[in-house]
Amino acid sequence: MAWLERLIEISRSLNSTLSLRPLLDRIIEAAQELTETEACSIMLLDRKSGKLYFEAATNLSGVRSIVVPMEGTVAGWVARTGEPLVVPDARKDPRFRFSHQADEQTTLITGAILAVPLIARGNVIGVLEAVNKKDGAEFTAADVELMSVLGDQAAVAVQNALLFQQSDLIAEIVHEMRTPLTSVIAYADLIQRPQSTQAQRAQFAGIIQSEAERINEITKNFLDLARLESGRASLARDPVYMSTVIHMAVNVVRPQADAKDIRLSVDVPSALPPVIGDAQRLHQALLNLLSNAIKYCRLGDSVTVAARHEGGCLAVSVADTGPGIPADAVPHLFERFYRVPGAEKRALGTGLGLSITAQIIEVHGGKIQVTSGEGQGSTFTCTLPVDGAE
Repeated sequence: MAWLERLIEISRSLNSTLSLRPLLDRIIEAAQELTETEACSIMLLDRKSGKLYFEAATNLSGVRSIVVPMEGTVAGWVARTGEPLVVPDARKDPRFRFSHQADEQTTLITGAILAVPLIARGNVIGVLEAVNKKDGAEFTAADVELMSVLGDQAAVAVQNALLFQQSDLIAEIVHEMRTPLTSVIAYADLIQRPQSTQAQRAQFAGIIQSEAERINEITKNFLDLARLESGRASLARDPVYMSTVIHMAVNVVRPQADAKDIRLSVDVPSALPPVIGDAQRLHQALLNLLSNAIKYCRLGDSVTVAARHEGGCLAVSVADTGPGIPADAVPHLFERFYRVPGAEKRALGTGLGLSITAQIIEVHGGKIQVTSGEGQGSTFTCTLPVDGAE
């Protein structure tokens, strides 16, 4: 049977990656294909909080990290019971009064829903949903069977990816903390030696403080990134005027720019539509980009922040006239702990700032891109959706 062969192909595809984000995208694309629906989404259950969170969706931009109530939703019912469920029209079913909440962030109108649990090792770890059969058709028993089989395969793949992600992150943080910890131990030993002079002890104490601050920054950024990657970061969903966010961020970094004689300019129209999101997180993302630009610029370079409203999106860019980035390094810039070879000679850092920035933009339904070349400066552009924000 054609659908059986397709399921085998999908199973191989799901088991070929341990990277969570691409895996979730493959699952929802496969679900949409198999059920012939308008949109599909996947929600994962946070054991600590007991809440469901949107993690990926087709045709539902900007819903990632939205909390899905356990009561009053189809997904909540499926997560609690561990059983698949078909609802012909969620808008007319009094049991599921919150099931259309994602509609507020999209142009989709939720009607019929098919949801199946993701069960791994006897525990529900999430829910896979398909919304609205194309041409208004009803969900069939065959649809339920296909989604259930896909859900079983997806649950195993997701569980493996989550376990790998945890071990991978732990290995990375231990590796990154080893160097500053070694310095702290070494200088703590030197500072206690009788032959050390008072001046040397003051120097050693300064190094210990500097390395301790570095460890603190690594752990803070690591926890921040872990929350964002898992979708567990608490995000507000309010109208945010990026012009205000931009000017606030520029004011924060202006002393750094002045100290290096870097010209800092802003090119933002007076009237920009708001985006829906978390002002503090967006400020953090922009601050990361500005700090990076200033950090790697040379004396007398310039940095420009610009914003434009184009085609239902808001594009915010940070451009500098600095030394630029080698072409072979550009594809790796948003990887955890990645640093451009030789960059450590110009500035210190944890290699997590751009990863965190990319995650913040993505959870807002946006994208981040970079254009650069050695000797040509760099431009980082964040594109955020504004449709429906007003």
